[in-house]
Amino acid sequence: MKLSSECVAKLVDFTSRLIMKIGIGIPKMNFASPIKSVKTNTFNLTKQDFVAGLITDELILSSDCATSTLGSNTDGFLMMGRKFWVAVPRALTIAGSDCSGGAGLQADLKVFFRFGVFGQSAVTAVVAENTVGVQGVAAVRPDFVALQIDSCLSDVGADVVKTGMLVDSDIVQAVAERLRFHDVRRLVIDPVMCAKNGDRLIAVEAVHTLVNSLFPLATVVTPNVPEAEALWGRKIQSVMDFRTAAVAIRAMGPRVVVMKGGHSPVNPEGESVDYVLSGDDWVPISGPRGSDRNTHGTGCTFSAAIAARMARGDDPVTAVRVAKQYITEAIATAPDLGHGHGPVNHWAELNR
Repeated sequence: MKLSSECVAKLVDFTSRLIMKIGIGIPKMNFASPIKSVKTNTFNLTKQDFVAGLITDELILSSDCATSTLGSNTDGFLMMGRKFWVAVPRALTIAGSDCSGGAGLQADLKVFFRFGVFGQSAVTAVVAENTVGVQGVAAVRPDFVALQIDSCLSDVGADVVKTGMLVDSDIVQAVAERLRFHDVRRLVIDPVMCAKNGDRLIAVEAVHTLVNSLFPLATVVTPNVPEAEALWGRKIQSVMDFRTAAVAIRAMGPRVVVMKGGHSPVNPEGESVDYVLSGDDWVPISGPRGSDRNTHGTGCTFSAAIAARMARGDDPVTAVRVAKQYITEAIATAPDLGHGHGPVNHWAELNR
């Protein structure tokens, strides 16, 4: 959708008034810069879904609700005879807490903020970890994980839900039950199994529950090579193995499988290739391979970027392309913290 300068000016004025009215804190509010693009949000939104504000240099517009359902306190603007609303995209991460800030829900929330998405979190475990390793894990009671999910989805809502560390079978079951109850339609699953140094983050028996209870609800799953091998039951030693494993994993329920290539034994020299199986399409997405030093939380960061872009209206394959560019830059510009595998740069810029 192309907007005239007059429409853009009206949008900026409209959004400014709304921000002053409801007091939202905006991470990027530079109206001197031109708005790069406007996307029509195609999600089916209800009146609770509309919060007004301009988050980044992209606007997400929705005309999916009749004006009568929005209430007298909601502002909008008319364009081409239709009522449009500026909607803030929302995401919920259900994951473990990483006290060092590089992975888990801390990383997810940083990524959501980076992409202009309102982030919420349901904590599954409190993890004492740093760049060197995991020092301890305290799982949250499954009923309390469920309560957190209910608190978020019954009020603010979410355009996309993302899961990370789920600890054990009881938590997996609780998460799956609540996502079914709330009829979550867009779910990104990062099937977290081990920390960067190899420390296990999910019980062995819980993987079976993850596949049977949660995978059938998934839009996207993002296994790395060790995770894909655990799910497939075989070693991945060739590009053909990547595709065969992806087909097998998709048969478990998810619509799109993203095979992350960071651990791949078959990457071309100096490259890291991810593969996306979506419908009949097998899409390789390549980027320069970065340092192995600062890679703490790369899986969380990558899958959170996919979720954020889907919340902003991207289809899964487009979301993966943007997330690949982002994680590549985040590794390349990492702040080099800690004595082990340091965190990536969650403020990385995108050349788009």
